[in-house]
Parts: sequence; structure tokens; C-alpha cells
Amino acid sequence: MTKDWRPVHGPRPLAALVPALVKPAFAQAGPGVAQLMEAWPGIVGPSLADATTPKKLGQGSLTIACSGPVAMELQHLSVELTARINQYLGNQTVQRLRFVQTRTIRPPARAAPRPTPATVKAADDAVADLPEGPLRAALAGLGRAVLTESASRLGKQPRTRS
Repeated sequence: MTKDWRPVHGPRPLAALVPALVKPAFAQAGPGVAQLMEAWPGIVGPSLADATTPKKLGQGSLTIACSGPVAMELQHLSVELTARINQYLGNQTVQRLRFVQTRTIRPPARAAPRPTPATVKAADDAVADLPEGPLRAALAGLGRAVLTESASRLGKQPRTRS
């Protein structure tokens, strides 16, 4: 009689480890909530996404963590929110919303970078061929903003047009 056996301290299949690894994560937020968390700003909009977080989805009820004042606004928007969430999920998964009060932590606002003289010159040179007027001023301002933002992200100075 042959029996498949392996040593007690031998290698274990990866599939045997997965339940122990994901159980704590799913205890906090189920797999349906992971989907929602990823797309949450697109579903509820950026202003509500900053103040809310989906926490738990089960038995047709979605628990949303939010600060106190936001809960009342969400209560008024609950029909629309439920429709948006169900549209994203593709079926009538959520039938009711439950709100729990938490302290939401917003990321600190980043100060807008200031344009360098080289950035201002590059933007002004880019629109030099346009006639004077509000369009030229607006495009120069847009150019300064774009060049400043890209320079701050990349850590580079803008190229000037010759």
C-alpha cells in the first residue's frame, strides 16, 4: 500500500498558505470592497472620495467610513450612490448603505511649485508668434503651469526655444 506523503518540515504548496495570508485582509475588507476601493474616486467623485472609504460589503449592505458631517450628505445622496456603485459592480449587489463615523485623514496639500525665470522665458518664447491679447496671455500662463509642474516632477529645468 503506497501512500503519498511528504516530510512534515518539507516544502508546502503555495496554495496551502494563501488562506492564512488573506484571511486577515478579508476580515477587514472583503474582496468586493477591494474592487470598490480601487475605483472609489471615480464612483463617488474626488471630493467625497477624500472624506469617505468603503469598509465592508456583505449581505447587500455596504459600510462606508466617513466623518460626521459627511454622513448626513451621504444619507441624502444614498439612492444615487447605490445606483452608481451597482452600475460599477455590474449588478444589484448593494441594496443599502451603512455609515460609520471615523476620523478621515487627508493627505497634506502640496504647495504649488513656483515657476523659475527659465520656465517663464520658455513659456513666453513658445507663444511669441501669437498676437498680443488675452489668448496669448492665457496660453503663456498655461505653458508656465505645465512646464513648472513637469519640471518639479522630473527635477529638470525647461528647454528654451531658440
